[in-house]
Amino acid sequence: MRIGIVGKPNVGKSTFFAAATLADAAIGNYPFTTIEANHGVGYVRVPDPGPSFGVQATPRHGKVVGPTRYVPVDLVDVAGLVPGAHEGRGLGNKFLGDLAQADVLVHVLDATGATDAEGNVVPAGSRDPLEDVRFLESEIDWWIEGLIEDGWERMAKRVQMEGRKVESAIAEKLSGIGISEVLAAKGLREAGLAGKKPTELEAAGLLALAQALRRASKPMVLALNKADAAPPESLARLGKALPAAVCVSAQSELALQKGAQAGLLEYSPGASSFTVKGQLSPQQKKGLDYVRDHVLAPLGETGVARVLEAAVFGILHRIPVFPVEDESKLTDKEGRVLPDCHLVAPGTTARQLAYKVHTDLGDHFIRGIDCRTKRAIGHDHELKAGDVVKIVAKA
Repeated sequence: MRIGIVGKPNVGKSTFFAAATLADAAIGNYPFTTIEANHGVGYVRVPDPGPSFGVQATPRHGKVVGPTRYVPVDLVDVAGLVPGAHEGRGLGNKFLGDLAQADVLVHVLDATGATDAEGNVVPAGSRDPLEDVRFLESEIDWWIEGLIEDGWERMAKRVQMEGRKVESAIAEKLSGIGISEVLAAKGLREAGLAGKKPTELEAAGLLALAQALRRASKPMVLALNKADAAPPESLARLGKALPAAVCVSAQSELALQKGAQAGLLEYSPGASSFTVKGQLSPQQKKGLDYVRDHVLAPLGETGVARVLEAAVFGILHRIPVFPVEDESKLTDKEGRVLPDCHLVAPGTTARQLAYKVHTDLGDHFIRGIDCRTKRAIGHDHELKAGDVVKIVAKA
């Protein structure tokens, strides 16, 4: 599972990425600060099962703070897109290509309207963030349309001669950006093109198909960054137009994370408050007072963690499950307690979890054991959120 961080230049994408990963992405006040895609690991919060078993988890990856487990997710921060990116403007096609394997996108917007279409700084309120939503969706739509159109006429004739389904041809062309035959069929239905012959699609209009495929394969979470600096009336208007958008202050999250790293604060990502532990300079105290009064008080949190969780749980509907080797101690062979958390799709079975742990476990699966009930579960047993499972396989 990969989350792509997208948007035009200079809206705080790299700051968002750095706050989510504490990676040293380049951060600058000019277009194309990010020249190469930055890859990193962010974290989402799930209830840790340790307390319900009376044990303290020692995860292999991520961490546990009280009853909360921070589970790693793969992030990629792609350089800002500009109008015409699908035609190669800026570093367009390279950046769009970097998004090919993303399962969900986080679109970072400048809620203050202080960056124009190219990402240049302009007076606050000069640019409507809603225009940026439309612009980025259109760029991706045109990009997908171009991928479909390339060599389509020749392929369509061949597919029609062979009597193959048109969705199989679309999936064949777009497999590199994660379009399966199922998604292709869904896109055809939504675009009103189901039942048309392959040779009829281009004349019927491939842009509508591209739009449907983008919605199906690259769903988006909208992050209204710099929300703390936006006028309340502007946020209210954006909230009405974009009800699922999340208000964010990536700069505040980054400051809190760095303060915690330096030992000055006690703070967990996504928390609604922090505690000062060290000696602050006047400038640090002023900055933290601002974060407390103008970010955490009105917004409840900085929003960075909430955005990632909206992507993973709200859009992709992933659920956390915990495989172990010893059902009584809940450990792996190294003795780690509840060592791993897998974020899986609803309907994932015990055997499918075994394959995620190791191919051999899936190939030689015998049964699973539900560590809460101690009951055996079959290969087709569908897992629930929070399940702790031992996989039994042939030696």
